[in-house]
Amino acid sequence: MIMVEGITGLGFDASVFDKRTAIAAHEAAHVETLTQVVTDLGGEPVAELTYDFGYGTAAAFLQVAQALEDTGVSAYQGAAQYAMADDGLLTTALTIHDVEARHAAYVAVLNGGNPFPEAVNPTLTPAEVLEIATPFIAGS
Repeated sequence: MIMVEGITGLGFDASVFDKRTAIAAHEAAHVETLTQVVTDLGGEPVAELTYDFGYGTAAAFLQVAQALEDTGVSAYQGAAQYAMADDGLLTTALTIHDVEARHAAYVAVLNGGNPFPEAVNPTLTPAEVLEIATPFIAGS
């Protein structure tokens, strides 16, 4: 996930900042959608955490964004097996996965990388996702 809060003044040009703002809006919509689906299925959404991404420059922000977007794509892919029990949950997860892949490709271009580095995307297990994400959780 990519957060826009705190990146003003880091040197992004207006078009990049506008796209970063759109990505942040997408991420908020993902949370809202997933929360609703979990609630509709009788589950209890997880509590919101506090994060510390540790960036202070545009370049550092983009590196964190790349790590999180790439992880998100591979995490949704890995979670598909758990979502298959409910068509609504699977459809929701897949539609978010597709948008996360677009985010990851855009950030890769901004970082000077390859927006489609592999023919088959790597899949992450829940444990691998937590290993990558935990350092960004404040107080962990």
